[in-house]
Amino acid sequence: MTTCDDIEADKCNEQPSLVRLMLFFVMQGVAVILVGFAALFLSFEPVWSAERLQSNFLKPGDARAGSLLLKIDEGYADAARLGIDVDLTVSGPTVRARITQIFRNPSKDWVEAVYVYPLPAGGAVDSLKMVIGDRVVVGDIKERQQAKIIYEQAKQNGQKAALTEQERPNIFTNSVANIGPGETVLVQIEYQEPVQQSGGAFSLRVPMVVAPRYNPAPVVQSVDFRPDGGGWGAIKSDPVPDRDRISPEVLDPATNAPVNPTRITVRLQAGFPLGEIKSHHHAIKTEKPDANTSILRLAEGPVPADRDFELTWKPVAETAPSVGLFRERVGDSDYLLAFVTPPSVEQAQQKPMPREVIFVIDNSGSMGGVSIVQAKASLIYALGRLQPTDRFNVIRFDHTMDMLFPSAVPADSEHIGRATSFVGALQANGGTEMVPAMRAALSDKAGDADYVRQVVFLTDGAIGNEQQLFETISALRGRSRVFMVGIGSAPNSYLMTRAAELGRGTFTHIGSVEQVEERMRGLFAKLENPAVTNLAAKFSDASADMTPAAIPDVYRDEPLVLAAKLDKLAGSVEIRGRIGDRPWSVTLPLANAAEGKGLSKLWARRKIADAEVARTTRQATPKDADKAILALALEHQLVTRLTSLVAADKTPSRPQGEPLKVSELPINLPAGWDFEKVFGERSRAPATPMERRADTEEARVQIAALKRAQPVATTAPSTVTLPRTATDAELKMIAGVILLTFSLIVLVFNRRQMSLR
Repeated sequence: MTTCDDIEADKCNEQPSLVRLMLFFVMQGVAVILVGFAALFLSFEPVWSAERLQSNFLKPGDARAGSLLLKIDEGYADAARLGIDVDLTVSGPTVRARITQIFRNPSKDWVEAVYVYPLPAGGAVDSLKMVIGDRVVVGDIKERQQAKIIYEQAKQNGQKAALTEQERPNIFTNSVANIGPGETVLVQIEYQEPVQQSGGAFSLRVPMVVAPRYNPAPVVQSVDFRPDGGGWGAIKSDPVPDRDRISPEVLDPATNAPVNPTRITVRLQAGFPLGEIKSHHHAIKTEKPDANTSILRLAEGPVPADRDFELTWKPVAETAPSVGLFRERVGDSDYLLAFVTPPSVEQAQQKPMPREVIFVIDNSGSMGGVSIVQAKASLIYALGRLQPTDRFNVIRFDHTMDMLFPSAVPADSEHIGRATSFVGALQANGGTEMVPAMRAALSDKAGDADYVRQVVFLTDGAIGNEQQLFETISALRGRSRVFMVGIGSAPNSYLMTRAAELGRGTFTHIGSVEQVEERMRGLFAKLENPAVTNLAAKFSDASADMTPAAIPDVYRDEPLVLAAKLDKLAGSVEIRGRIGDRPWSVTLPLANAAEGKGLSKLWARRKIADAEVARTTRQATPKDADKAILALALEHQLVTRLTSLVAADKTPSRPQGEPLKVSELPINLPAGWDFEKVFGERSRAPATPMERRADTEEARVQIAALKRAQPVATTAPSTVTLPRTATDAELKMIAGVILLTFSLIVLVFNRRQMSLR
């Protein structure tokens, strides 16, 4: 019997081998072709893909919010946070807050911590203390550039130092240098703010997380010619020049446990017998040590910092106090804080004027999850409140914009039905280009004086280019009034309150679906009833520096709040105005004012806000506004855009030659947000935390540059971005073509080899 061992092996297996060989090369060629076609197909991505949108949202930058991330020999480790403690004391009309943050460095390295955190937009930040080991360092207010120089020099010298800087009135950055191995660090910030009052209830709000903000891409070679410029203009640069400083990285809740546990204690001394006390987003427990004090704590202990804390209280009587008058003596001056709630005047005998209401709803990615449900429910409720004599329109926006009707239409059943269906079908996705939507809402082509024109703007305010929005409202508001409705667990309250102020309207916050009807009913009470207009205040005997200098209109159930610096506490103040077509006035004897706390700080903070508004509305030049802000901040020791708190220990602690590392950690996603709606599809591999050396030559150069700079930096330098020669899509197309060409070459080569066989 003859076997393959008796003849040549290649001849014995010739036919099967050729078949297998041909199949192998064919399959190889097909696979390469498929790879080429796949690459080519993927190159045709949509203009607004998740990847592109994510690039416009917050990216890891030079600041991180929350606790510290420390580098150890085995890798990265989260510094043990011993807790964030929020202690609030309410004394009548004011709140004194102390925020304590405690960290421990478990690593073997010397580190610098940089983190971002939120505070109330109206808070007057005036105190910084740093405790490391047995050392206590108290901060001083300095001009921002000077404070930075002091901090950087102390950091290089190995001295322990802390720096508190304002990025926005509601966003601050803390930097803590030279934390030694195994050391525990305590940083304490204090601020003063006024109690809020509306509709017979008093309230306070503590923001606990910096929500991700959409930052529009820089505008390159966009020229701004002003009408009064005489032919001269300026090239606009980045609409968010400090995007890296408000860009904390955000943890994906699907793959990370919550961080930043927070304790909250409120000592409530309202000055009147208390009725209902309510925490809207956190369970609380209450103690009453005496008849005039209530102590409130979180019922479940520490909670993740992922939503605002909101507390409201009402007097035991059915009606809240309508007048409050408080004074404080500081130095040679008296400071006054007055609350006056005008009476509600029914308009039964007067036919209300018809209204033109323009509703604007944000359906961008940050509104994903619970927020879009709240926004849609609020708008549908508002549509149902329109009267047949009204007319309306609906605008929705993300990175694009749609207007439901070409112009405002009658509020009849047909149009209301179409609008309800339109709103009900909205989905949250995309970027947050808010300025074009506001511009469209303020466009008043009809200019019909027989209609009261109102803009109701529903959004979470999650943008970084707030100043562009403010300038738009200031320039285009005309006869329109802007009512901002803040949606979600962590709205940008600074944007909301300032936009409402510039738009001569109000700000309403809706933090849960359960609040929709109650809060929208309160808003419509303001929209449907006349405001108190033509307000003015006159002091009989005292010379007063009052804020606001021009008193805005006040809406139903809203108090008029005045702060003044007086040369003497004598005589009275008379407040006059009109409610609808009726005159109204009230006189307050200054001798009846009760003792208040921190009123000088509140007055200074409000004056600083006035100067910022005057700068936006061009009622004051940037130079004059900044001069006023700096003088007020230095006199009253407040953190502002132009001043910072800095604390530096005199004794070096880091040994010479020992390296210093910067460590950072992301923050929580705000409660109710959809991570993928904001940042796109989840990546397969977690991002590597950033780390860099803090004592490099770059830092020394920075100090030298700061020393050469002007005392106060008011604007960021303009930059010009060179155009790219190929976009990401084009590069993918090129790669696809190369792979496809290569696959064809391989296939031809294989066929030639087969033919030779």
